[in-house]
Amino acid sequence: MPELVSAQRFAVVDVETSGLSEKRHHVLQVGVVVVDGAGAVLDRWSSLVAPRSRWWFRVGPTELHGIHRRDVRSAPPAAEVLARLAELLQGTRFVAHNAEFDMAFLKKAASSNGITLAMDQPLCTLRLSRQLDPERQLSHRLGDMCARYDIHLTRPHDALADADATAAVLPHLLRAHGFETVDQLPVLTPRR
Repeated sequence: MPELVSAQRFAVVDVETSGLSEKRHHVLQVGVVVVDGAGAVLDRWSSLVAPRSRWWFRVGPTELHGIHRRDVRSAPPAAEVLARLAELLQGTRFVAHNAEFDMAFLKKAASSNGITLAMDQPLCTLRLSRQLDPERQLSHRLGDMCARYDIHLTRPHDALADADATAAVLPHLLRAHGFETVDQLPVLTPRR
């Protein structure tokens, strides 16, 4: 008998970064909310990430994410943060809003630190939302989706707040698509 979506555990992840290029920029903050298919929160966690080079580093658009150099100076090192993330991802399906972006940064950071992250068969809430709107008449930004589903987004561009909001949006998208069993869930295929 196929596994029901309601029994599936999802790790909804968001990262804040120092810029948009995973080649030049780095992860500043990770937020994770583990939920079941009905949206019940099972676990939540976040951490800032210390820069590799403590002498010179950029945090990027502080006006956007609100993270300053002083905030990350005393944060745990990436290896410690990624090890905790790896624990939370075990036995879950990885989910993110614009998953390719988050996954690219996490894969780079994990590779640099010799850590394996279970991100097989990821789901992207951005893509799921766009599939429901083939004529592209709606905005699919996270804040706009939250407004559409009457979800309060407390602090946009804070990793944990964005993960909380994405986790709250996820059950709406799963229902709207009519997914009942895990084998009906799409697999994110990279665009390129």
